[in-house]
Amino acid sequence: MMYSDIYVTASNLEEATLIARAIIEEKLGACANIHPIKSLYSWQGTIEEDEEYALSIKTKTELVDKVTARVKELHSYETPCIISFTIASGWPPYLDWICEETL
Repeated sequence: MMYSDIYVTASNLEEATLIARAIIEEKLGACANIHPIKSLYSWQGTIEEDEEYALSIKTKTELVDKVTARVKELHSYETPCIISFTIASGWPPYLDWICEETL
């Protein structure tokens, strides 16, 4: 079994919580951590600076496409940041827990 961590940014805490709750309730992810962040990025020719929230969603790699699709449905951004990273290794009981808590 392979596992992934999906990084998503959201416009505010409410949106981040809505996304995280849906992913967990729908068994697409086992856990989502939410952190406040300051983001600087280029958008349509200008440099933007915003307060955002970052989510770190732990799931099975086979569910990454489903998580991505669901996040896109719930997200307010035209082009949301949704990036997945394969978890190379981890504490086996934690990885087993991810497996048990997801589809």
